[in-house]
Amino acid sequence: MTTTTPPVTLDDVQDAATRLKGVAHRTPVLRSRTLDMRVGAEVFLKCENFQRVGAFKFRGAYNAASRLTPEQLARGIAAYSSGNHAQAVALAARELGTTAVIVMPEDAPRSKRAATEGYGAEIVTYDRYTGDREAIAEALAAERGLALIPPYEHPHVMAGQGTAALELLEETGELGALLTPVGGGGLMAGSATAAKGLHPDIRMVGVEPEAGDDTKRSLEAGRRISIPVPKTIADGQALHTPGELTFSVNRRLVDEIVLVSDDEIRDAMRFAFERLKIVIEPSGATPLAALLSGRVSGLPDRIGVIVSGGNVDAERFARLCAGGV
Repeated sequence: MTTTTPPVTLDDVQDAATRLKGVAHRTPVLRSRTLDMRVGAEVFLKCENFQRVGAFKFRGAYNAASRLTPEQLARGIAAYSSGNHAQAVALAARELGTTAVIVMPEDAPRSKRAATEGYGAEIVTYDRYTGDREAIAEALAAERGLALIPPYEHPHVMAGQGTAALELLEETGELGALLTPVGGGGLMAGSATAAKGLHPDIRMVGVEPEAGDDTKRSLEAGRRISIPVPKTIADGQALHTPGELTFSVNRRLVDEIVLVSDDEIRDAMRFAFERLKIVIEPSGATPLAALLSGRVSGLPDRIGVIVSGGNVDAERFARLCAGGV
């Protein structure tokens, strides 16, 4: 009889938390009476929009980068990302005294590209609808001798992302459900590992944009499904297939995937701004959108939500809230 060792464990997440202490922010957990009344439950929002670089991605990027050897750090780091992981790797590289080269889509939000360059990274662009960012980054890393840190398909990245859920549960105690955005699946894989490791009965609910339902389809099929690159305002979730490692975790630990429309995402962004006084980017708003739109049935009394990021510039935020793209 053989057993398969999971790529990330609760011990890995707890070890990552120790490594990130004093480096990553311990982000606030916000409450809203209006939100509780709308949802009919106590809702606890883990606000990773207040994390360094404005998103949870710094947790995984730093956890992975800080484990590189001195020789690897001397050569530098490569990554590929639509924005938040790009910024996270760039900042982690700067913190560790090395350099970063990031492969980003040509249509990445200007604010995310500017921030990535502001942390000192070199940017290499590609067309997200015709190019293979992973292949481009792998070739670049091989050519220059760089250590490649992918945005989700890496055990140390997943473990680092899971520290957000670990912190949330340390503050709130046991929750009936935890809602998390799902793109490549790293945040969900780390969060589910931490949450189920501490509270096996917690209900893990992933949220995807309607146009980017690759994880939902994959879980229903029992195997990874590829879809055309989705067109959605949730650019951080505009992926065509789940990661292999992340899917191996999420197929075991995720209880449900729900979908939200771009209009529901916009409504959630407006609600967060008007009622909570916080700015959330579209991908970070999808779990809140799922709650506000009633997409999750049979809600428990206490619900956690990972608000994954807030990286959206003022011009695009206003345009999105007004119904644009």
